Amino acid sequence: MADFHATLRAALVDRYVIERELGRGGMATVYLARDLKHGRFVALKVLSPALAASLGADRFLREIELAARLQHPHIVPVFDSGDAAGVLWYTMPYVEGETLRARLDRERQLPLDEAVRIASEAARALEYAHQHGVLHRDVKPENLLLTTDGSTLVADFGIARSWNETDGLTATGLVVGTPGYMSPEQAAGERTLDARSDVYALGSVLYEMLAGEMPYSGPNAQAILAKRLSEPVPRLSTTRDVPAAIEQTVGRALARVPADRFASAAEFQRALQGNDMPRHRPVLKRMWVPATALLLVVVVTGAVLIRSRGGGAAVNPATAAVLPFADLSEAKDQAYFSDGLTDELITALSRVEGLRVAGRTSSFQFRGGGRQIDVADVGRRLHVDAILEGSVRRSGNRLRITAQLVSTRDGYQLWSEAYDRELKDVFAVQEDIARAIISALQVKLGARANGVLRSRPTADLEAHDLYLKGRFAWNQRTNTGMQAAVRYLEQAVARDSGFALAWAALADAYVLAIPYAGAPREVDWPKARAAAAKALTLDSTVGEAHTALAYGTMIYDWDWAAAESSFRRAIRVDPAYPTGHQWYGDFLWSQGRLDEALEQMQQAQRLDPLSLVIATEVAQTYYLMHRFDKAEEQLRATVALDPNYPHSLYIIGLVYAQQHRYSQAIDVMRRSLDLGGFQEDLALAYTGQGDLTRGFAYLDSAIAVRDIFLPEDFFDPQLDALRADPRFAAIERKLHVGPSRK
Repeated sequence: MADFHATLRAALVDRYVIERELGRGGMATVYLARDLKHGRFVALKVLSPALAASLGADRFLREIELAARLQHPHIVPVFDSGDAAGVLWYTMPYVEGETLRARLDRERQLPLDEAVRIASEAARALEYAHQHGVLHRDVKPENLLLTTDGSTLVADFGIARSWNETDGLTATGLVVGTPGYMSPEQAAGERTLDARSDVYALGSVLYEMLAGEMPYSGPNAQAILAKRLSEPVPRLSTTRDVPAAIEQTVGRALARVPADRFASAAEFQRALQGNDMPRHRPVLKRMWVPATALLLVVVVTGAVLIRSRGGGAAVNPATAAVLPFADLSEAKDQAYFSDGLTDELITALSRVEGLRVAGRTSSFQFRGGGRQIDVADVGRRLHVDAILEGSVRRSGNRLRITAQLVSTRDGYQLWSEAYDRELKDVFAVQEDIARAIISALQVKLGARANGVLRSRPTADLEAHDLYLKGRFAWNQRTNTGMQAAVRYLEQAVARDSGFALAWAALADAYVLAIPYAGAPREVDWPKARAAAAKALTLDSTVGEAHTALAYGTMIYDWDWAAAESSFRRAIRVDPAYPTGHQWYGDFLWSQGRLDEALEQMQQAQRLDPLSLVIATEVAQTYYLMHRFDKAEEQLRATVALDPNYPHSLYIIGLVYAQQHRYSQAIDVMRRSLDLGGFQEDLALAYTGQGDLTRGFAYLDSAIAVRDIFLPEDFFDPQLDALRADPRFAAIERKLHVGPSRK
């Protein structure tokens, strides 16, 4: 064994430093290693000598190449692989969290809804792999990773097999897999395996999550196989109460004959999602001592905070806005850089617990342009106690950044500083400014926020510059801007493939390039999915990537369950991202869940109170709810912010039409169109003219092509006439929503 370790370390000495062993199984050992090239930790998996000899280096590297092509939000990808003097190895991201096995060892049985969620997310990953011609062959709790943000990742595709080469044996007859979970046909070494084999294994994992034990057990592999082939499928109801539909679903997944199982992982996942289950409410147990200590800390800390702010009944978070930094460069060509600095400060500060930061759109309403800023007015309109403003002068590789924090209550300066640095120090300057603001506002900095401030998104300054240019172009929301965003961001990730924020921004750009720049959906949406998956592989806490994936899944795939799962995850990892709440509200429109949509839109508005699009969509939610007077009230406030914003004018026209104020409706809609606003879609137009048959024909054609705007328009009051027609039920079935709700 010492020789084995020495051989491994010597072979990898210029690429990886092995820190410690993470785990060991019958087929492989996993180490925590440091990737010297990229400066990151990875999981290094080394196959056992027996398995390595059985597979052979050529076949191993061929199978690793298959696994490396899989890019999916619920799959842990393969980074690297090799043959080190006969020692076969590959690397994967080191994911923060724990394996499902660790959780089962601790809790034994999981709540029903959590078990189903874990199995459903794993099934999505397996379905993706199967569609790409790859079987996993070793689905088990040890290979399901539960991340700290609540996601499930399927790991260890390193022993996956091509669909065309799917026997259960290695070249020397070694069965690959784990006896307690492998299907009967895989355990028997049959030469023809398909997706149903992985379905069986996942069914076994779900059974264990619910029952607290594997469906079949025994002293050795032969005994387990004998039980599997001779005994009926065990019933969950003998160990706990579960809905009959869940019992039936698990039983079908565990059917002895493949033909009796679900035909695909997707079919298994749909069966799971179709079951109504009680939601799990976490129970505090075995935690009374730490919880008591935590309560004491909270009480003491709260008392200190109350005293430090002059007393009061409740502790409110500190509030601030970061206004756009002025571009003072001689050529005035660094707006992208100054805006990027502003954006990154907003993002960093918004992740600090105890500090509420106004959203980007609201802050950018106060772009200077040479005019004097009334800090009291900014504070009143953004509901903040302090504003940060500053300037950037960039010349070659030199930077001069000035910043000052001003109280909106009395106009007094709370802090100021000037930085003369080299460009390479830009991240350090951002960290210094953020820490100064946190200190000036007397906010306690927690470990998570401390890590966020210390983090450096990339070591490649050129990649960072391209990223800032891409985000700047993306925020223009124009045809040429979106094309430029894609171009810059593709260059950024080409320079640094480990730049998670750039991958997330690229996903955003691909998603919106389709409606804004006319990019082909069949090309750019798969690119967007892959870019989001890459971002989340590198950093699962990037809310923008979850949000882009969710929104694209909604408007392009019409996969409501997957979209909602991604939206919820986006908000969980980054609750301060206004667009996450706004786009989730759009999704809830499509489902007719309008009360929930209003909650999300209002939360987005609290985070970004002067955003025109968010304010308009709050009003649009009232409109969809048939609360036309409330919608008009909200829209009048929005139009007061910008009387030339076409989307607000379009929605107020729809409201006027519902109030039978047709002349006013025509006037504002014409003005909206003159300003570049929306054209009314044909289903609404035909319905308004009383031609229901043509309205239904248009809806049918819109569903056939998956019109990206149809889900958000589906509960428009103008469709009420269609909704009252018996033919509408068929439309709901095609769209997989309904029955309609107000």
